[in-house]
Order: sequence, then C-alpha cells, then structure tokens
Amino acid sequence: MGIEIERKFLVAGDGWRDAAHKVVPMAQGYLNDLAIVDSGAMQTSVRVRIEGDAAFLNIKSREAGPSRQEFDYAIPVADARALLALCVGGTIDKRRHYVQHAGHLWEVDEFLGDNAALVVAEIELGSVDEPFATPAWIGAEATHAQRYYNLALASRPYSQWREEERLALDLKEAD
Repeated sequence: MGIEIERKFLVAGDGWRDAAHKVVPMAQGYLNDLAIVDSGAMQTSVRVRIEGDAAFLNIKSREAGPSRQEFDYAIPVADARALLALCVGGTIDKRRHYVQHAGHLWEVDEFLGDNAALVVAEIELGSVDEPFATPAWIGAEATHAQRYYNLALASRPYSQWREEERLALDLKEAD
C-alpha cells in the first residue's frame, strides 16, 4: 500500500512550457463516478489510465486534501482500452508536462477536449509538511477544491463550469 501526498495548484502563465523536460499524452477514465464516492457508498475512486505506451489501474481512497491511500498496478494497454470503454462519465485527455524546480518534480497537466483551457500543476511530497519552492508560474492552490480532481472533471468537465467557478478565489470552499 502506498500513501500519496500531493498538492495541486492552478497554473498562471506559460513559464512552465520551456522548463518541461518530458511530455506524455494521457487518456483516463473512471469505473465509478463522483456521486457514488460522495455518497459514501464507495470509499475509493477506480481509474484506468493509458500514459504513452503504458497502462495502469489505479485505486485512491476518498479522503480530500493532500494525503490519501493509493494503489497503482500496471496492466496491458489492450486491457486498459477495453476498460476505458466501460468507464462512466467522460474520458480525461491531457498532456502531462514534467518540470524540475528546486529539487522537486512538478507535473503540469494541460487538459484537452471537454476540459481544454484548464491547466493544473501537482507536486508529490514525502510528508504533508515538507517544504517546497513554488515556481513563478504557480497560481492559487486547488488541493482542497474537489472540482479540480480528475474524477470530478470526468463527471462535470471544465467546459460546463460557470464563469464564477472558473474565477473563484476561495478554493477551500466545498463545491
């Protein structure tokens, strides 16, 4: 069992583009939806992801915030394609850009399709209180804003958000 400790931020500007040392296309979907997780009927999200030439089945516990249980298993790409066809909600298509900054790896997700125009950056940490330097292109923190979780974006993509949701500054409020 692994514990994922991750912080999520909105991205302000394109300064990360020149700093990216690798880009990987990703397609992912969920075998359950946000409503069943929010209701408490299911305690995990179950994701299928194809990233480049590899594929994974991923299970995350439902805790909101920076720390949760995570289980990640490599699966054949053919199996992932078949599972993506069974997913609920929409498929998340994105390009993940990997950026090193001050000793940490930042993963910048540039969303495509129904989530186009949304760009978020994530950093994985060794502990909840681990210090890290934020690059100049990092904007507001979105770790506690459920609407920015990929599971939520599969159910209700960015293209369906109201303008107030896109401009909201208080990201700690429950959606």
